[in-house]
Amino acid sequence: MDIEWVAIALSDVSWISLAFILGFSAKLIGLPPLVGFLGTGFVLNALGFSSGEMLQKLSDLGITLLLFAVGLKLNLKTLIRPEVWLVSTIHMTAVIVFFGTVIFCLSLMNAPLFAGMNFKLCMMLAFALSFSSTVFAVKSLEEKGQFNSLHGRIAIGILVMQDLAAVIFLATSLGKFPSLWAPLLILLIPLRPLFHYFLRKTGHGELMILYGFVLAMGGAELFELAGIKDDLGALLMGVLISSYPKSKELANSMMGFKDLFLVGFFLSIGMSGQISIEVLIVGLLLIPFVFFKSALFYFLMTRFKLRSRTSLLASLSLTNYSEFGLIVAAIGVANGWIPGEWLIAIAVALSFSFVIGASLTRKDDRIYQKYRDFLMRFQSRERLPDDELFGTFDATIAIFGMGRVGTGAYDKMHKLYGETVVGIDQDSEKIKLHQSMGRKVFQGDPSDADFWEKVEKNHKIELVMLALPNLQTNLETLDQLKEMSFSGRIAATSRYPDEEEKLYEAGANAVFNIYTEAGAGFSDHVEATKNIQDQELTKDY
Repeated sequence: MDIEWVAIALSDVSWISLAFILGFSAKLIGLPPLVGFLGTGFVLNALGFSSGEMLQKLSDLGITLLLFAVGLKLNLKTLIRPEVWLVSTIHMTAVIVFFGTVIFCLSLMNAPLFAGMNFKLCMMLAFALSFSSTVFAVKSLEEKGQFNSLHGRIAIGILVMQDLAAVIFLATSLGKFPSLWAPLLILLIPLRPLFHYFLRKTGHGELMILYGFVLAMGGAELFELAGIKDDLGALLMGVLISSYPKSKELANSMMGFKDLFLVGFFLSIGMSGQISIEVLIVGLLLIPFVFFKSALFYFLMTRFKLRSRTSLLASLSLTNYSEFGLIVAAIGVANGWIPGEWLIAIAVALSFSFVIGASLTRKDDRIYQKYRDFLMRFQSRERLPDDELFGTFDATIAIFGMGRVGTGAYDKMHKLYGETVVGIDQDSEKIKLHQSMGRKVFQGDPSDADFWEKVEKNHKIELVMLALPNLQTNLETLDQLKEMSFSGRIAATSRYPDEEEKLYEAGANAVFNIYTEAGAGFSDHVEATKNIQDQELTKDY
């Protein structure tokens, strides 16, 4: 594979600078940087630049790394849940029928771009618009630290099911069926111990990151050679090593590379082609339909016994169109089925849907609190076991976030105060592991107003310890504590000095930098060990 394009792409300071300026501007006004990157694409397009092979390869690598990262965190058990595979199937069918019918009616009315399209082509276009963006959903969930939450796992599961439908479509539309060698890909499964062995031996530096690239790009190439969508190869390679303890470290190490290359993806959307007034109008007309998709997701999820908040947050992360729509449109244009302007129209709709989706996901909890009474009308009386709300029982100390820092804090506080300590986390698999080790850990989202409403009724908490890995979630939790007029002490963790000031301003009584405190803890441990040795020497004499 020729990788010279990576050096060429990254050496062009003009588009990198423009992407930074617009991305930074978006961040300053409270929008994700990806909105600025989309704007960069449109600006470059207006200046006469076009999306060439170089930018496309940059984009493809970003998507490959993204899906590899999803595989590293994906629990395959999620896919067999009815609220994932059945919801995605019903939703896709309903959206295709509804969108296809509307588009066909517009075709009969000879509306611009729709004229002359037969019913089959209308359904194909509806199929393209039924997908939601994996790139957008993963980035928004990661930024909020909600990838492993229930609504995050449901959303990702639905997107994986959509990817499987995309594979079937591409095979039938292009006449590109898996090769006779494709069944041999199953041999990758017994090779898992070998993949784990190499990951263990790579250490923790650049060799581990390079190995991640080998797995992601190698898996994509293998599937491409076998006549299967290459993205699924990257996803599967991630899944194959996801059970290994070091997989999380690998995912964190590759995150910066993934985000960097995805800039190319967002730029390529805005540079899909020249925008005319007619194309812009059609693109904008497609925007209201994205809310139909979101509302249908919400309705179906609540029918499958998910709480209204879980359903809303999962639905909002899916409130967008997908990059797959561009692929379908490109196939249609290449075969002469639809006018070339459709590619630009879908790019416009996709871009605006990202902007809308980014605004909604950023305010998802505030939206839920504002419209909670209305949304609760759709909630089923019976709920799934892992979507139930738990209180804090008789605990006086509550630790939120049971990762490495939270677990260490729990064990220390439990040693000092006994059974009055409780741990709260969003990840059901992590909770089961803690409970099997005897820790009192329950499911809960500290940024969830419903959770705090239940806690407020009969709690005895005197100390809240926030060991959450995400600043935004910490701040939202502090807002909830302020809302319920919590009078106890609040301690929070931070990774960077600028985070400490924000946490104090939001109401934390004490903030601990995990890196600084790690040094202090190391000193205490050494001192304690020295004292024990001194005592033993004294006994000997």
